[in-house]
Amino acid sequence: MLQCLKKSAACIAFLSVISVPASQKPNILFIMADDLGWMDLACQGNKLVETPHLDRLAKQGMRFTSAYAAAPVCSPTRCAVLTGQAPARIGLTTHLPGMYSPKDNRPQPAILTKQLGTEYVTIAERLREAGYANAFLGKWHIASSVGKGGRVAPELSPTGQGFDINIGGTSYGGPPSFFSPYRNGELKDGPEGEYLPDRLVDETINFIGKNKSKSWMTHLWFYTVHWPMQAPEPLLKKYANRKGPGLNDTRYGAMIEAMDLAIGRLLKALDDMGQSDNTLVIFTSDNGGFAGVSDCRPLRESKGHLYEGGIRVPMIVRWPGEVKSGTLCDTPVISMDFYPTFLELAGLKSGKQPIDGESLVQLFKQGGELKRKAIYFHYPNYAWHMGNRLGSVIREGDWKLIRNYDDNSLELYNLPKDLSEKRNLAQKQPKLAARLNRQLGKWLKETNAPMPRPPSIK
Repeated sequence: MLQCLKKSAACIAFLSVISVPASQKPNILFIMADDLGWMDLACQGNKLVETPHLDRLAKQGMRFTSAYAAAPVCSPTRCAVLTGQAPARIGLTTHLPGMYSPKDNRPQPAILTKQLGTEYVTIAERLREAGYANAFLGKWHIASSVGKGGRVAPELSPTGQGFDINIGGTSYGGPPSFFSPYRNGELKDGPEGEYLPDRLVDETINFIGKNKSKSWMTHLWFYTVHWPMQAPEPLLKKYANRKGPGLNDTRYGAMIEAMDLAIGRLLKALDDMGQSDNTLVIFTSDNGGFAGVSDCRPLRESKGHLYEGGIRVPMIVRWPGEVKSGTLCDTPVISMDFYPTFLELAGLKSGKQPIDGESLVQLFKQGGELKRKAIYFHYPNYAWHMGNRLGSVIREGDWKLIRNYDDNSLELYNLPKDLSEKRNLAQKQPKLAARLNRQLGKWLKETNAPMPRPPSIK
């Protein structure tokens, strides 16, 4: 109850527990890569990378072909997963620290909320109500540093937001090093040369082993494949000549396979501990691939852009006995959906906090379609590269509309027919574009989305 007293909304939510026997509550292993693009796995069609363990996971479960990150950069997506709320509603709409401002006549970025505050009830706090043990491992990056090694304020850290342990979660967007010594204030150094993905998997296995007698949720948020480009030497040698369509940097391919090997070891440990049959495993990414190393084609653009290359991500789900093996799902899903999904699995009702996602359980079980008709994105800030246009997006069915804030222009694409977003149909389909634009405007108003500001130079 002490945690409940911290947030009044959580106290209200505490009363909304549905009685579900512990034996029927699945464990949850939520794995999120950093900057992994839609085309960066072999099972997605990349012929230059080897990801046998993730490929096998896809064969054992369901692969989503139209999964989206809530934003084209990391921090907003992480907040969306934890709260079930759109970045537009929270106001944390770009990566921290985030206030990149142009010195030309482009619009100025929207004012940014610079942390996920304690007023938000996280999924870890909610699942704690249902008796789950919760672990966080890896990249946090949703609060500013206040201490050595990237430490954030205690109340804004994973353990202040409902997780029982925090291994590696700091203000860092990328690790100082992927090899020990890590220089991470929330991760003790291992033997010199220890590789970070391997260490995070070791810690994950240790947590699961200690809590296998109860329900548990683990968020393993790899720093991989963010900069710096570092991988074990044998894999660097293996990928030394693998460069071309599908891979812009050989080190990147080595990092992807290194992560895949670590995940394979984790999945084997689940088997060995007898945990696989009652564990929902989800693998996804926080945004699209970084253009310097990832080849996002056939998608347009990359991380930091509202085109598909910036927001469409890989997603794989395995849940033995519930998710049919070897299945594909093309229904558009988005980061906010994980929160209500996990609530349903834990037997919890929604609290009074708004939720912008929808539970995916019926899609997992192939038992029906989602109720919503559209998903939305809002990116009123500049990425670190300053090359993106400020904008908002609605995707409804086959159609995607982009509203640009520098000139108020609209872009309309039929994604099944034009995945690369080369043919803007806004002028050929003016009524459809206008309707979608009105609908997008209503959503922006409903979420009280922060908007770009006028140019500083007129």
